[in-house]
Amino acid sequence: MIRELRTLLGHDAVLEPSAAYEQDATEGRGVRGRADAVVLPGRAADVATALAWCYEHDVPVVPRGGGTGYAGGAVPCDGGVVLGTERLRAVRSLDPLLWRATFEAGLPTGHVHRLARESGLYYPPDPGAAEASHLGGNVATNAGGPHAFLHGVTGHWVTGLEVAVAPGELIHVGGHTRKDVGGYDLRSLFVGSEGTLGIVTAVDLRLIPAPEAALPVVASYPDVAAGCAAVEAVYGSGLRAAALEYLDAATMAAAGQDTGFTVIAEAQGTVEEAARLRSALAEALAEGASSLQEPAADALWRWRGGVSIAVTALRGGKVSEDIAVPVDRLREAIERTVEIGAHHGLDACSWGHAGDGNLHSTFLVARDDLPGLERAAAAAGDLHALAVELGGTVTGEHGLGLLRSGELARQWGGRALDLHEAVKRAFDPKDLINPGKKRARAC
Repeated sequence: MIRELRTLLGHDAVLEPSAAYEQDATEGRGVRGRADAVVLPGRAADVATALAWCYEHDVPVVPRGGGTGYAGGAVPCDGGVVLGTERLRAVRSLDPLLWRATFEAGLPTGHVHRLARESGLYYPPDPGAAEASHLGGNVATNAGGPHAFLHGVTGHWVTGLEVAVAPGELIHVGGHTRKDVGGYDLRSLFVGSEGTLGIVTAVDLRLIPAPEAALPVVASYPDVAAGCAAVEAVYGSGLRAAALEYLDAATMAAAGQDTGFTVIAEAQGTVEEAARLRSALAEALAEGASSLQEPAADALWRWRGGVSIAVTALRGGKVSEDIAVPVDRLREAIERTVEIGAHHGLDACSWGHAGDGNLHSTFLVARDDLPGLERAAAAAGDLHALAVELGGTVTGEHGLGLLRSGELARQWGGRALDLHEAVKRAFDPKDLINPGKKRARAC
């Protein structure tokens, strides 16, 4: 396999398998796979060539971006080729006056942010691990982040895609045309498909002018009820916050802040607009609050980005899910996360995107505690059932991947599941592109 692929793609583009390419960010949960070869193409055309070889020889191919996913989506289940897009980093176009760009899939998310900012523009999606996650992976999972509350998730900013599809061909769907209803929306099918329908090689993005100011306000509350009431107060006020986040008391304590349940809101706009909006947000959040602060945005978001690491450090590991529920059921989901953890003998906490009803419900467990990891897996199943019970979804932004394959059956009926499986068969009749991931039903 390696010899033939090197003949096609060049010696340096094909590597022997290694642990680095057989796991992703779920490695702490013991999720590891096995690959027969690693392919790192330097051109989009080589991605299609590699896929064509795999399809001809019935070899599974697992797309991989930065390996930062939390659902095992980039883990090779049982051999085959791991196809990484990390060398696809070209800026194909950047048109500041037209608010648009085309970047290759291996460009890190943080690099996309900086390129936009240097041109006076703004790319709002800001999922975690921005310096390690890649644009193609963000598209594959339809990644979100704190500012998705106002600006939307990755898919809202993708106008076109270049994709390698079976049996081995590059196609382009969408583009920079602002309106197009000429065919089925294949672009949206690829967004969030977790690399199971094709391998994204380049992305057309729309951008917007960068806001002059971003001014956050942070409010602390004595309990979950008061904090969730404040979130609903922001909704009811009609204020267009750019971000609306929460961290429960246990999460805040892990991050070194014993301030209780905390809500973060951010105002964006011109300096004057942002200042007025922040004052209005502070007023909406004030009722029931034990404290209000107005920190600098950069320092706040750097601290917020380290929360997951701080929580992990408590036990040396964690199992974190990402359910989403209607915002009026947020309080119940937060409280019952702790109850589910206690039922399984685990400490639990949560934080997340309050405005989107998206919780990162987390069970604390050491990486080498195998019985604890088993209890945490059972707790995750209970959490998924809770999400559906509350009218929500088993995954808000991390995807089904390998860990949640089959969980979609909790929230969709039989015919919808049939259609989901039919889409996969239409794009990948041999089931060779990221097999075992994003399954509608359990195997």
